[in-house]
Amino acid sequence: MTQNTAEPDGSPAHSNRIIAVLAISGIVVSLMQTFVIPLLPELPELLGASVGDTSWAVTATLLASAVAVPVVGRLGDMFGKRRMLLVSLVLLTAGSVVAALSTDLATFITGRAVQGLAAGVIPLGISIMRDELPKAKLAGAMALMSASLGIGGALGLPAAALLADHADWHVLFWVASAAGLLCLLLVAATVPESGVKSGGKFDPVGAIGLSAGLLGLLLAVSKGADWGWTDPLTLGLGLGAVVVLLAWGAWELRTPQPLVDLRTTARRQVLLTDLASVVFGFAMLAMSLVLPQLLQIPEATGVGFGQSMLTVGLVMMPSGLVMMAMSPVSARITNAKGPKTTLMAGAVVVALAYGLGAFLMAEIWQLVLVATLMGAGMGLAYGAMPALIMDATPVHETAAANSLNTLMRSIGTSVSSAIAGVVLAHVTVDFAGTAVPSKDAFQIIFLIAAGASLAALAIAAFLPKRANETGAPAPELVKAAA
Repeated sequence: MTQNTAEPDGSPAHSNRIIAVLAISGIVVSLMQTFVIPLLPELPELLGASVGDTSWAVTATLLASAVAVPVVGRLGDMFGKRRMLLVSLVLLTAGSVVAALSTDLATFITGRAVQGLAAGVIPLGISIMRDELPKAKLAGAMALMSASLGIGGALGLPAAALLADHADWHVLFWVASAAGLLCLLLVAATVPESGVKSGGKFDPVGAIGLSAGLLGLLLAVSKGADWGWTDPLTLGLGLGAVVVLLAWGAWELRTPQPLVDLRTTARRQVLLTDLASVVFGFAMLAMSLVLPQLLQIPEATGVGFGQSMLTVGLVMMPSGLVMMAMSPVSARITNAKGPKTTLMAGAVVVALAYGLGAFLMAEIWQLVLVATLMGAGMGLAYGAMPALIMDATPVHETAAANSLNTLMRSIGTSVSSAIAGVVLAHVTVDFAGTAVPSKDAFQIIFLIAAGASLAALAIAAFLPKRANETGAPAPELVKAAA
């Protein structure tokens, strides 16, 4: 097996182009997660459907992402990461076009689901960076690519709100189509195909088993509040998911070329990083769920600020900008002290942000401060995770391992959505005959998120003290990959 790197021929300009194109692609893909948010209150009228049915515009993307990420990661390791990156961007563009042309709910949800199939762009981009970039640039590049998940989400909300206020809603998805096509062309022109490929056979049984288990689990978690947590459908999906995932794990341990190498995943450094990713995914979405509602609830309730979705986006935007600005800081800490220290620092900052948020809700500037601190902490943490994963992962499993780590974040966000939804629905005050979330509800969610961040800190404390070398696997893993 050969490994292609940018060091022999790669000028700094060449490396910078690869970093910029991959980071832009990651940001565009993550934009799709928030592009639909300003439309959600209007979708029932626009598409002639119920509120419950239109919520599938979000759920379909989540489920498609969960299925696509591990599968695309494994295919990238086997047949080429650039090739699967291009396929993902084609799907993003095609899904956006379908949504842009839609006039009914079924077509719109189909487009959203196809958009979700592009979620593998970020882990694939991180893996390409490992293969193509010189070591001096790797830590900062991976930090930026990893943080693009949050950067795109924060920047997409104000952009989508502005477009939704001044143009037909279909324009949002035509813009998304153009952005996807641009990224496709940039990747095709700039990013080389890596020589690091594992080859072998694809594991269809593993792919079907993992997909079925994840679909059951995420459906139960994301729709449980609507269906009822004790509803037979919710309980059946949850129990079925556990049974399927246990059977899937047994299969993966027996098959010679598994979709996910559970032995690699069980290594302490990989396992603990994935667990921390679940917790950080939980904390990340808590902010995205809480701040918009807090800002939009009518001021007359004594709880909210009665602001527009555009204002919500502008309040959230600094968090994305700070995440981007923290990428080089994350890299410097990782290079000097190791990714464990960076991850722990990120957990402390996020916990501080949420702790302050529980008590700073009186003014909009206070919410901007909390969002900005949260972005700084997430920028540190998200930058450390790929370095930790790659340090303990064979070169030929890079994309699959990063994809699993991304999936863990998604599971965390789904659990966060469910818990926050329960709190906001049950801790309420009456306003003109309507129940709205109370100040206590928001404080509870902030404190839960702060506790989750401290849990991530505790998990990170058990990681090895120092990575061998940022982005470089342990010597025995290199030998195994040769």
